[in-house]
Amino acid sequence: MNTIRSAACLALALFSCAAGAADLTVRVTDIKSSQGKIMVAVYDSPGGFLRSPVQTAQVAAAPGSVDVVIKDLPAGGYGIALYHDANDNGKMDRNFMGIPLEDYAFSNNALGEMGPPSFDQVKLALPAAGATATISLR
Repeated sequence: MNTIRSAACLALALFSCAAGAADLTVRVTDIKSSQGKIMVAVYDSPGGFLRSPVQTAQVAAAPGSVDVVIKDLPAGGYGIALYHDANDNGKMDRNFMGIPLEDYAFSNNALGEMGPPSFDQVKLALPAAGATATISLR
């Protein structure tokens, strides 16, 4: 009897966690080639922005656009940073001054001044029903 009760409680707990989770579809546009991968990082706070993503994903690059689905995020505010790892070396290549050599972008197509945009500039709302964010590489 305890086994059945434990299994029922576990199933209920798993169902209630999944019910509060949302999927965020990131549509990446303006991809120039099929070389490498599109690397996506999702952040949930100003303190963790560009340091500690809550989720990451990658997909093969394709000319034009690709969709990357980030599953099971709690509803809330998120910022997205992404880049096209064209040479597939697993990192954002930069020049000697630290300026990115590979195409990159942020949610809201935000631009920074003399550096990346702030979390407030890239923050978007993810409702419980999920959402799609379209981001253009540059």
